[in-house]
Amino acid sequence: MLCRPSHPGNIGAAARAMKTMGLTDLRLVAPERFPAKEADWMATHAVGVLQKATIHQTLGEAIHDCVAAFALSARPREWSPQVLDVRASAARALPLDGKVAFVFGNETAGLTNEEMFACQFLVHIPANPESSSLNLAQAVQVVAYELLMASGAQPPKAKDEKLATVEDIEGLYAHLLQAAVASDFHVPSSGSKLPERLRRLFSRVPELTREEVNILRGLLKALLSRRGDNS
Repeated sequence: MLCRPSHPGNIGAAARAMKTMGLTDLRLVAPERFPAKEADWMATHAVGVLQKATIHQTLGEAIHDCVAAFALSARPREWSPQVLDVRASAARALPLDGKVAFVFGNETAGLTNEEMFACQFLVHIPANPESSSLNLAQAVQVVAYELLMASGAQPPKAKDEKLATVEDIEGLYAHLLQAAVASDFHVPSSGSKLPERLRRLFSRVPELTREEVNILRGLLKALLSRRGDNS
């Protein structure tokens, strides 16, 4: 929820920050200008979030159906609701059964005391004490990210690749030794521990894929062919 936002560009950027983290319920309390083209420009692919945004005259009206409201502020208040950092607030909000509001103040003045006390928690985003005030959309992004992470989100998985078999890896070892001998880097009769060291080196790669083995063997084949030794 954005209270009295003065610049429509910040509304659009906040909508984009929300959508990237899977949030879509944007509520605006007495925005200075909205709808506005600047909001659409900054929303990029999140114009749908703007189109569904609701406008309210007061914060009380905006949070009437929420089971908890978390007020964001960059500065401490002498009297305030329970204070949490942003990560703790996300962990506190996720298990609640019902809608939860994260409330952001005006870009210049922040939240009024009345708006803060309409909420049950005061949330701080830890930052450099000498420059602790974030841009409105940046603050929304941080909170949205922490909510996503608290929900157990995982990084996207890489495409499934077939792991190299023992046969594949043994073929690679043989190919490496062939190249080492052909280049005079390894002399088998010297007693060098190169074969063992190669095995130890590749043992540190826990999930070598078949494609990776083929890349290495393709390189070795090309190098050997230039020497005229591609048996």
